[in-house]
Amino acid sequence: MLQAVLGMACVLALILGCAWLARRFGLQRLGGGHVVKVVSSTSVGQRERVVVVEVAGQWLVLGVTPQHINALHTLPAQAGTGSSVTTTEPGTPLGQFRQVFSQQLRQSLGVKPRISSASS
Repeated sequence: MLQAVLGMACVLALILGCAWLARRFGLQRLGGGHVVKVVSSTSVGQRERVVVVEVAGQWLVLGVTPQHINALHTLPAQAGTGSSVTTTEPGTPLGQFRQVFSQQLRQSLGVKPRISSASS
């Protein structure tokens, strides 16, 4: 009887562990049509991100923080996710947006700006 109870507990722990890993690493369910598709994502702080999602043929640029999700811009969906969309180099539009968004976020939170070698 004890062996059966321990075996069931191990199986239950394994199921819960797999569910936690799937949620932690963002594994999506198999099958079914997805209404929302994440096109690109980049970090602009420790807990702040800019995410581009595709919904009904439109790209939504979202600012995501632990407390809020704000729609920043809407774009028509592009055929491919070329490097110009996902690149965050300083010379690209997304890189410039990341820099301005990060500065504005730091100002609104009252965080002192970091000194980086790229800005000197």
